[in-house]
Amino acid sequence: MQQPLTKVLIKVFVRGFYQVHAAILLFVFFIMVGAVPGNMLIPYHKSLMLSMASSPIMLLLVTGVWLLYIFKSWHYVTGQIFAPDKQFLFYSSAALSLQQQRKSWQYTQAVILLPVVIYALLAVAVGVAHHYYLLPILIVVFLAVMIWCSAILYTTVVNRLVDGSNQSLLLKLSSKWRKPYFSLYIYHIFDSKKVPYCITKGLSWLIISGVFYLFADVKTDTRVAGIAILAVITAHVVLIFETRRFEETRLGFSRNLPYSRFRLFLNFVGVYFFLLLPESVWLFSRFQPVMALQLLLAGLSIAMLFHTLLYWFGLNMDKYLQWILGLFILLFWIIMFHLLWLLIPLSFITAYLFFYNNYYRYEDVVGSG
Repeated sequence: MQQPLTKVLIKVFVRGFYQVHAAILLFVFFIMVGAVPGNMLIPYHKSLMLSMASSPIMLLLVTGVWLLYIFKSWHYVTGQIFAPDKQFLFYSSAALSLQQQRKSWQYTQAVILLPVVIYALLAVAVGVAHHYYLLPILIVVFLAVMIWCSAILYTTVVNRLVDGSNQSLLLKLSSKWRKPYFSLYIYHIFDSKKVPYCITKGLSWLIISGVFYLFADVKTDTRVAGIAILAVITAHVVLIFETRRFEETRLGFSRNLPYSRFRLFLNFVGVYFFLLLPESVWLFSRFQPVMALQLLLAGLSIAMLFHTLLYWFGLNMDKYLQWILGLFILLFWIIMFHLLWLLIPLSFITAYLFFYNNYYRYEDVVGSG
């Protein structure tokens, strides 16, 4: 039997999510159903599901799409949590234990992800029916972990809002330290974005472990490592979006500082270098220094490309995720064609052009996503 809190959360967040995103979901439904001839519909989706259950590359591509949908749900729910007309819910929810709150949020997130969950479970059933077991198990584990992480994220945000916590210990200890410009967002993450950061790093670990487990027979192939780095950077899109939001809402004064655009661009490269330090340690411990450096530069260039897109069209999460999806597919195939060496300068140059041409433009910091 559902808890009263679960019913309230579904009414407030699930209905709102589907109402706001109805047009996008209907479009995806049309692509998945309406674009396929009726007599080919079932064989088409059966073959697609079988590919997901048998091909690691296909599953990786589909998982990338699912991650973007999950990130969008996080963006919507956390944004609604801070809406003035929703805050009354969380003072009442604080009367429940954290475990009870997480169960309600897990159920709520599962309903938000219902289109993904249904299709994924059908793919699992098709895979098992054809005697594929490893990838179907990974699909189930992936969905369970994402729902659990979502509940942790929402519960942490809600209880921090109720607690009205003051400055973190980190900011208190570092109050007299000199802080370079590029470090401001790093402090912001460890002050108020610790949960998204930890979830992102958990995703990175799952991606790295999963990719090299699935491709164990070709683990020395540069393409495998390149795909892993691309997936890891894609898992950071929420933090990248929040970097841009933080810059626009808290660091607007920086446009008046005597810093060249090239220096500011390098500052953001420094931000992502520090965010990717755990992945950098893994790279240099696993690969030869030259290859590790190449992969790190690839990650930084992709992160900067994802970041600078937001100077072009503003803080619009819907449009951002659409572009990320398109770039993910494009960069995936560039890597598959052994063009990682080309991807690095191409991404850096494109990112810098976006940054240089749009940095001083006025941005709508509210956005529509």
